[in-house]
Amino acid sequence: MKYLNDQMKMRVKLLELLLGEGWNVEPAGGATGEAYIARAGDRRIFLKRNSSPFLAVLSAEGIVPKLLWTKRLENGDVITAQQWVYGRELKSSEMNRTDVAQLLSKIHRSSELLDMFKRIGNTPLTPEWIIEDLQNQLFHLSSSHPLLQRALAYLSKYRELVQPPRMVVCHCDINHNNWMVSQAHNLYLIDWDSATVADPALDLGLLLYWYIPEAEWDEWLHDYGLPMEENLFFRMHWYVISQTLHSIIWHLNRNEAEEADAWLNDLQQLIDKVNASTSEFPGE
Repeated sequence: MKYLNDQMKMRVKLLELLLGEGWNVEPAGGATGEAYIARAGDRRIFLKRNSSPFLAVLSAEGIVPKLLWTKRLENGDVITAQQWVYGRELKSSEMNRTDVAQLLSKIHRSSELLDMFKRIGNTPLTPEWIIEDLQNQLFHLSSSHPLLQRALAYLSKYRELVQPPRMVVCHCDINHNNWMVSQAHNLYLIDWDSATVADPALDLGLLLYWYIPEAEWDEWLHDYGLPMEENLFFRMHWYVISQTLHSIIWHLNRNEAEEADAWLNDLQQLIDKVNASTSEFPGE
């Protein structure tokens, strides 16, 4: 822990030297520990170390706050500075907003983002890759709940049916904490470290299952620009099961039993839904 603290102090000092006299830098928190807030009097900017290489495209399309500059350090690190936006995170109850659906639709339909991902050699997240990754993780897990194997068997059985009509850039972490609305009422989706090319049903399923009552899915998807069809419903359910399984493994590997149990309850409900509705799930 002392090493990490010293490392963080060293990075802060380097950033202050980079910005020049009068600037104070402090960590902004977050899971990666790579984000910082820089202050000089009333001025603020948001700094990030080794952020997504397509941040310029996201900024140009108004998906994230404006990119101010990018600088490469002698050690190879890339520092980006973004305009500081005064605003707030969305509450979970606000994820049914029309502009949330419209912004996610804009992201999924962006040819510029997709072209950028292809240029940097991003490997699409396919059902086959997801299953292989989960199999490897379960194999190395010291103990496993029988429900995990049931979920993996379901994913494997139906992987041939989860073939998207198109692959798009997916954010992959659409938690309400990553949606920011500014004082000027501009909506942004931030924290793109997990983004990849995948089936849009990945983002859609996680958002709808987590935040939107099922009775309102048709209306939300209308704002997004898609009708609710059986194939879309099936693909969303498949991806939600896969991501829930991934979350359980993540917590089990960290000996976080309480969090893992909460996700196991969610997984049980998802599997029960499969068993209870033969018409909605092909082959059941």
